[in-house]
Amino acid sequence: MRRIGLIGVSAVAALTLAACTGNATSTVRPAGNASHSAKASATASPSPAGPVVTITPATGDTKADPSKGLTVTASGGTLKNVTVHTTGDPVTGSYASGNTAWHSTWALDVSASYTVTATAAAKNGATTTKTATFRTLTPSSTFTTEILEGYGQSYGVGMPVILYFSQRITDKAAVERALQLKTSRPVIGSWYWDEPCNMAASCAYFRPRDYWPSGTTVSFTGHLNGVEGAPGVYGYHTLTQSFSIGQSVIAVGNTRTHRTQIYVDGKLQYDWPISSGRPGDDTPNGSYLTIEKANPVEMKGPVVGAVHVQRRLLPRRLLVGRRAGLR
Repeated sequence: MRRIGLIGVSAVAALTLAACTGNATSTVRPAGNASHSAKASATASPSPAGPVVTITPATGDTKADPSKGLTVTASGGTLKNVTVHTTGDPVTGSYASGNTAWHSTWALDVSASYTVTATAAAKNGATTTKTATFRTLTPSSTFTTEILEGYGQSYGVGMPVILYFSQRITDKAAVERALQLKTSRPVIGSWYWDEPCNMAASCAYFRPRDYWPSGTTVSFTGHLNGVEGAPGVYGYHTLTQSFSIGQSVIAVGNTRTHRTQIYVDGKLQYDWPISSGRPGDDTPNGSYLTIEKANPVEMKGPVVGAVHVQRRLLPRRLLVGRRAGLR
């Protein structure tokens, strides 16, 4: 059980003290043999009207679209509390429009049951509490997502976050909205898509605009359960991972001088001769990433875009998740 909303219910509905509404006739008989009939007219005030609360998906829905999330609105008042009970992941959300609406932060889980209770209050003090129970659909097609980074591992300052999707993703914006990155240091970056990639039907890469700051801790959560990545194709699990960024090691190669400089923590550490390919098949200008390690490494031509280090091999630690800037 998870309670959403931090404002408690404070308004209490006013009670009407009259026993009936409209005109009423009563007979009064005094003591003794005398009788007397009298008519008494009493008019009761109507109960103050409470707000109208609407919960979407509606109660009884057995095939609710999880990608739409959960929405609660109040007409004629403001929401005071929204509580969600579910068999799936806990549901978080936020208020909008002066607390007249509430929407879940992420998609709902597929094949899950939900019970939502919402309370709203009007300015006259009247309150309304409404409960809805529904179930999300069970998709006929799903996609899975894997992340390249390993738990607790350390990577280079140029290492992107790499995601592999088992199905081709056509609604990339919906998937990106479900991807959450938290870093211990401020980082600006963006997602880039590639399909098909060598490893999966679709790949997504998050690259920082510059390099990761050394010592940064990265926490990733893919709230992909219930996200419709393509028509009728839904994610069905939440993906989490945490890793760190290690020492800064950057190689800058020059294809005209045939030399590369290795900078460790911003300081020049090595200056080595290189081979950048045969004439007409030169290494293209740009930034490159090394995500594998081995020692030694044999590099044979013809290889497009390969930089060959002459006389000595790169130390093993330099080949772990490093990005080389070639110019």
